[in-house]
Amino acid sequence: MADKVIENNQVTVIGEIVSGFVFSHEVFGEGFYMLDILVKRLSDSSDVIPLMISERLLDVTQDYRGKNICVQGQFRSYNRHEEKKNRLVLSVFAREIEFVEEVDDNVKTNQIFLDGYICKAPVYRKTPLGREIADLLIAVNRPYGKSDYIPCICWGRNARFASSFEIGGHAQVWGRIQSREYTKKIDEANSEKRVAYEISVSKLEYVKN
Repeated sequence: MADKVIENNQVTVIGEIVSGFVFSHEVFGEGFYMLDILVKRLSDSSDVIPLMISERLLDVTQDYRGKNICVQGQFRSYNRHEEKKNRLVLSVFAREIEFVEEVDDNVKTNQIFLDGYICKAPVYRKTPLGREIADLLIAVNRPYGKSDYIPCICWGRNARFASSFEIGGHAQVWGRIQSREYTKKIDEANSEKRVAYEISVSKLEYVKN
């Protein structure tokens, strides 16, 4: 059962470690820590992607900043309660980690596959320049009755296609994880910069069950 479920959420990212370990939580005596890696895009920009790593995978007392790693795992979500409402927090849950000498320009450094279900009506819109965009929220099942809720963004022809998806529909998505800064208004006088994570979709299919 567990192996079959893991096939529906597969991530591979390769990048440079750019932070130290920050303790997240403990499960049955096993500590989990957060770590950021910088993953380059094909353009000159890059994404900073948070990893959740077990202390059994890496020595969390070490500082690995500047080293390159290849991580395989799943993209996971959980709700953090703050400011009287829940906030969706996303990270890559690491299952396998391998240090690499350098990042090969010809290797895909950021890829994800999701197989899940549409849990909100797609939001389709056009930019002022006429570019088509659709936002999807996909629920991906994992063992023990849990699900991860992953925001996805589609462009152009994919956006038009995604706009017809119905709530509860079965969809498969291929793409990359991207980070995006935005400003959150706290109150009349204050705002803060935050980072959102989503899947930039390169290919998607609607599965007729």
